[in-house]
Amino acid sequence: MVTGPGGRETADGAVLVDKGVIAAAGPRATVEAQAGPDVPRLAFPEGTLLPGLIDTHVHLALDAGPDPVETLRAATDTELYPGMAERALRLLGTGVTTVRDLGDRGGLAVRLREEIAAGLLPGPRVLAAGTPLTGPGGHCWFLGGEVEGADAIRAAVRRNAESGVDLIKVMATGGGITKGGPPVWQAQFTTQELRLVVEEAQRFGLPVAAHAHGTEGIEAAVAAGVDTIEHCTWMARDGFDVREDLVAAIAARGIAVGPAASPDWRGFAERFGRERAEEMFGRIRWMARRGVRLIPGTDAGVSRAVFDGFVSSLEFFEHIGMTPAEIIDLATTGAAQALGISHDTGRLTAGHRADLLVVDGNPLSDVQALRSVRLVVAGGRPFSPGRRLPRHELRSCRPEQPTPAQADRYPSSAPE
Repeated sequence: MVTGPGGRETADGAVLVDKGVIAAAGPRATVEAQAGPDVPRLAFPEGTLLPGLIDTHVHLALDAGPDPVETLRAATDTELYPGMAERALRLLGTGVTTVRDLGDRGGLAVRLREEIAAGLLPGPRVLAAGTPLTGPGGHCWFLGGEVEGADAIRAAVRRNAESGVDLIKVMATGGGITKGGPPVWQAQFTTQELRLVVEEAQRFGLPVAAHAHGTEGIEAAVAAGVDTIEHCTWMARDGFDVREDLVAAIAARGIAVGPAASPDWRGFAERFGRERAEEMFGRIRWMARRGVRLIPGTDAGVSRAVFDGFVSSLEFFEHIGMTPAEIIDLATTGAAQALGISHDTGRLTAGHRADLLVVDGNPLSDVQALRSVRLVVAGGRPFSPGRRLPRHELRSCRPEQPTPAQADRYPSSAPE
C-alpha cells in the first residue's frame, strides 16, 4: 500500500471504508481489527493499493475524434450528454477518480458532476470549469464564452460562478483546435483584463486556470495571479521565447503548470518533428528542475487524446526524467494540492474520500503496473474495469431543460 509521498509504502496494508470515507488506513492487522465481522473484505495479496489518480485537464464534451469541434457543434446538448457520461466512465476504468474538466458547453459538466456525486451515474469526481472565457472569435468561442471589455468579463465570471462551477477557465492565448481563430502564440487578454478575471473569481472563492501557449499570455497570466497555467509552451511569433525570469516567478508564486501531455505525445513528436518536439519536452524538464510544480493532464477530448490513456500521458513524465515514485506523487498528492483538494483526497489516510486504486504489481518501481487495474473505488463506490453504461442508463443521461436565459446564452441547449 502506498502510504504517502516519496515512495512510502506499507508491505501488508489495508484501508477500512465507511460511508464513502476512509475510516482507517495502515498495517492490515491493525486496520482489520477495527472492522466488524460483517464488513465485506476484498484482498489483493499480489497487488498494490494506492490513492485514485487525478487527471487535471480533460474536456468531456469533446470526443477525441478526427474533428472533435465539428462533432460538438453538430450535436445538441441532449446528444452530447450521454457521450460525456461514457467518457467519464472510461477515465474511471483507468484508475482516475478525479478529473478537472476545463471547458464545456451549457453547463453539462456541472450537471454530470452532480449526477455522479448523487450516485445516479458511475464516474470520477468532476471539477467543472463550465464555459471558458475567450475573446471575440477567440479560442473555443464555440463553447459560448466570448467576452470583450471589463463588464463582459465580470458578467461571464459571475454567470459561471452562479451556475456552480468549481473554477474559472480563461483562454489567455489562441489554441490549436479553433479553426480561423487567433494563432496559438497570440495573447487574447491584457494583464489588466486577466486581473479582472482573477479578482472576480476570488469574490466567489474560485481558482483560475489559464490556457497559455504564448509567452506574452504566460507573462500576463503570471502577473494576474492565476492558479494554474495550462500548456505553457513559450511560443512566439517567430518561434519560442523562453523567459527565465518568468519561470522563476511561476516557481516562487506556486503557480502549477499543466503541460497537458496527450496520451499520443509520441505521435505528436513524429508529426511535429522529433528534434523540435524534444526541444519543447526539454523546456518542461527545465522548468521542473527550477522548482516549477508540474501537474498531469491529458487534454482528453481533443484529437488523439483518448480518455483511457492516462498512463500513456504519465509516461511522458518518465521520458523527461521523473522516477515512478515521483510520477505517482504527481498524479495523487501533488495534483490534489495544486487543485486545492488535498484536504480530502490524494492520500490514503483516515478522513479522506475513499478514492482508491488497486493494480497488479508495484507502480513505485514500474509505472506500467498502473495499466493492470484490478479495482477502482471512487468516493466509496467500487467499480469493475471494463464496465459500460447500460442503454437504459444512457437514455437517462439527459440534461435538465434549460431556462430561457440559458437557451439564449447557449442556443444549442434549447429543447429539440
